[in-house]
Amino acid sequence: MQSAIHTAETSVSKNAYRAGWAISGLLILFLAFDGAIKLVPLDIVTQTMGELGWPTTISMARTLGVLTLACTILYAIPRTAVLGAILLTAYLGGAIATHVRIGNPLFSHTLFGVYLGVMAWGGLYLRDERLRALIPLGR
Repeated sequence: MQSAIHTAETSVSKNAYRAGWAISGLLILFLAFDGAIKLVPLDIVTQTMGELGWPTTISMARTLGVLTLACTILYAIPRTAVLGAILLTAYLGGAIATHVRIGNPLFSHTLFGVYLGVMAWGGLYLRDERLRALIPLGR
């Protein structure tokens, strides 16, 4: 018999639930680090922002850091995870557009935001049966 995690409406297998949180946890840790270094901001952050065509001001770095952390916190809370995933998708879309605009390499830079977006939605899909019901892959 397969174990399940029960929510108010549905259940998710323990393995899927754990895998979903493992994937989501890695993404949350990465984005928390990314947002935190923008709050400081380190010299490498402002230098990289300049290379990407963004203003190199401390206020711009901190604004991006706050946005990253706010979206990540929303994603980390189960009740607001879908909203967080939507906002992270929009944020990462801006990052992808920035890399396309300056002609960065496709697989290492430009598609990195896509990889993070797949992690966000994949982790959420594995741990939330409501999302599985909405997007029935393989059924």
